[in-house]
Amino acid sequence: MGGMHEPFERIVCLTEEPAELLYLLGEQRRIVGISAYTVRPPEARREKPIVSAFMNGSLSKIKALAPDLVIGFSDIQAKYAAELIAAGMQVIIFNQRSIAEILKVIVATGRLVGAEQRARVLVAEYEARIAAVRARTAGRPRPKVYFEEWPDPIITSIRWVSELIELAGGDNIFRELAEHPNAKERIVQARDVIERAPDVVLASWCGKPFDRDKFFARDGFEALRGKPVHELPSSIILQPGPACLTDGLDMLERLLQ
Repeated sequence: MGGMHEPFERIVCLTEEPAELLYLLGEQRRIVGISAYTVRPPEARREKPIVSAFMNGSLSKIKALAPDLVIGFSDIQAKYAAELIAAGMQVIIFNQRSIAEILKVIVATGRLVGAEQRARVLVAEYEARIAAVRARTAGRPRPKVYFEEWPDPIITSIRWVSELIELAGGDNIFRELAEHPNAKERIVQARDVIERAPDVVLASWCGKPFDRDKFFARDGFEALRGKPVHELPSSIILQPGPACLTDGLDMLERLLQ
């Protein structure tokens, strides 16, 4: 790609999913900084400097890396992104919430680094995996699933997690709330959970370990003691990128069989 159309060369990834994707595309040499929450692939932490958390980061460290692009995710990063933009950096914040949007962002990210074709191949692989899971779970009895993303206030699943649960053979008891992009609109009360009588509980507390004692200490939650309660690592379910479409979906399918 000669001339004027060189892809971005020095990229800071404010979240894990663009970093994981660039490694999958074989374009990791372009990454000059990553987020503290990056665990996939494991070599990213060994090879790349950590320059940010999720809500904020070191402006001076990022500036010193002279990135020609900063990629992030979520409206939650809006204030942080505005600071980087005010410091003269080029910033792209994606806000993908559904599986369809995740696949679009994968292609768009590939395009930014001159690897759109490889990104499209990856997307075709993910679509084939999704179709295979859907075929395997079709016609099975569907357990009612409660997914908890945060304990206090109680926040239930974001849209892509809800879609993955349905794909993997479960019925999300708060499916109608998953449509809301904003976490505040996905707050539920303990009694709502009990009322909807889930068969299976799945939990992934964004960035902190699930605490069973705290979970069962809630009013009425004794009723859930006999049900399967599983924790999923947030790195494979709450990151809207390759991880949730591969290891995340696989784990959901195993847990919901």
